[in-house]
Amino acid sequence: MKAIALVGTKKTGKTALGLALVRELLSRGVRVAVAKHTQHHFDRPDTDTARYAELGVQVIGVCPTESFVRWPSERFLPDLIPLVDAEVLVVEGGKDLGWLPRVILCDDPDKARRLGPELALAAWTGSEDLRPVAGTPEVGSLEMLADMVLSQGFLLPGLNCGACGRADCRGLTEDIVAGRATPGDCQATGQVVSVSVAGHPLALNPFVARMIGAGIVAQMATLKGFVPGDIEISIKGAGQ
Repeated sequence: MKAIALVGTKKTGKTALGLALVRELLSRGVRVAVAKHTQHHFDRPDTDTARYAELGVQVIGVCPTESFVRWPSERFLPDLIPLVDAEVLVVEGGKDLGWLPRVILCDDPDKARRLGPELALAAWTGSEDLRPVAGTPEVGSLEMLADMVLSQGFLLPGLNCGACGRADCRGLTEDIVAGRATPGDCQATGQVVSVSVAGHPLALNPFVARMIGAGIVAQMATLKGFVPGDIEISIKGAGQ
């Protein structure tokens, strides 16, 4: 999945840009999902779901036109991504997310360092109120921004396992953005042992992957007819 975060100071047009970018991607036939980070509650007051939410329970809402799940606490965004069917994830906000690249919206160059320019593919300058960020490429065309997301967007698992040789996923993200590495350098994906749930691949810490692989091989070796080679196991309806 491709991904990009739109990060900026308050009132710099993150939502307006996010909406425009989503429309542009949809016009190209791209399946898009959106994640929004905010310090405010999502439930409108005086609704039935809000009343249930006040009890501190998980809430599932279903109607003919939409569905949603609400948790009474923050969840790790990569754990929620398998719930959506998309080719591109557009994240509004989330300046502390170090496992995906970003586009910066900044109206004050003195605040640019707080927005993580080392993770930025570009600074959005498509508004007269926004300013360039030193050392960061500029993009002011929606078409060019969409092209950039499709060609350079990426999503790391956020495990911070250190198997790639960096301290955490943020270090690898910085190197990818700078051209010193590629998403394929992540050791938590594309390993000898791979696991997919409902068609979505799960990232595995290399130690965990080796442990799972060794355990499966050891158990399979006790079965009649076992010979060394690739092993494929499918479990239907797990967890249902």
